[in-house]
Amino acid sequence: MSVLQRPRRSGMRAHGPLLAAVAVSGVAGVVALAGLLVDDRVLTGEPIWLKPFKFSVSVALYAATLAWMLSHLRRGRRWGRWLGTVIAAMVAGELVLITVQAFHGRMSHFNVQTPLDRLVWNGMTAMVVTLWVANLVIAVLLVTQRFEDLAMASAIRLGTVVSLAGMALGFSMTTSTPALDSMRRGVGDGITGAHSVGVPDGGPGLPVVGWSTSGGDLRVAHFLGIHALQAIPLLAVALGALALRTAWLRPERVRVRLVRIAAGTYAGVAAVAAWQALRGQPLTRPDAATLVTFVTLLEMTAAAAAVVLWMGRRDAAGAPTSAPEETICPSTPPSVTASSSAGER
Repeated sequence: MSVLQRPRRSGMRAHGPLLAAVAVSGVAGVVALAGLLVDDRVLTGEPIWLKPFKFSVSVALYAATLAWMLSHLRRGRRWGRWLGTVIAAMVAGELVLITVQAFHGRMSHFNVQTPLDRLVWNGMTAMVVTLWVANLVIAVLLVTQRFEDLAMASAIRLGTVVSLAGMALGFSMTTSTPALDSMRRGVGDGITGAHSVGVPDGGPGLPVVGWSTSGGDLRVAHFLGIHALQAIPLLAVALGALALRTAWLRPERVRVRLVRIAAGTYAGVAAVAAWQALRGQPLTRPDAATLVTFVTLLEMTAAAAAVVLWMGRRDAAGAPTSAPEETICPSTPPSVTASSSAGER
């Protein structure tokens, strides 16, 4: 069965703890939004409630996506549900600590200035490490699963792996090396890390996200990597929808190849962003080396995608005009079909 077929019910239960984490994120987001409207305090160059708001949105997206991905598990389902519960507790706990620190007007990340700050930061560090390890095990479970829809299978597997690498980039923000320590000038006592490279945190930045416009910023690659969890599967959903109207995309192998090309490009863009940041270079002012690398990556992507689409068009032109064996159901949302788990290959 492909993504174009009507799914059978899988009988899978929703992951309650992860959905509860989504609800906690919603509450935290409302609190943070209210804080942005009524509290004019500023911390490290941005409104004090902006970080809790951004984290609440990110956690909600992450927890909801992971709950959907875990519904695809057949082997290791109990492990998946247990690990999902651990992750739900970690992300909800981290979000609560970030919100509490904002309420008290304190930095939540890298802050060990007082005993309470140190306790909060150490707790968050333990949560992040636990979260990453749990994600690693889930990634192994998903990579070793067998799926009916191979395009969505590639999207889930590759999205999970790229997301795991994006999470790991967060550890570089606390890495103490002579090169990074010299670039992170301006960081005072009681601060154990920084987002920016080459300039102190809290300087000029892009609206909303706050990414530095005067130096490198590791949050760019961190953000891109983490949200591969949503971006790459969404591409598979979009390709499934387009396949209902475009004969070129109906062969499953065409969609699989396009997903793999897109995932490689996405990972490459995140890697270029990390390389740019580690050289203390603002996202908005790339040098020639960064531009050449980025443009080359896009050109390779365009060429590879063009070849795959040409092959799909050629196959479609040579295909018989009779109706295919699989039933195309325009009324069935591809996102629902993608989560169907009846049978395995």
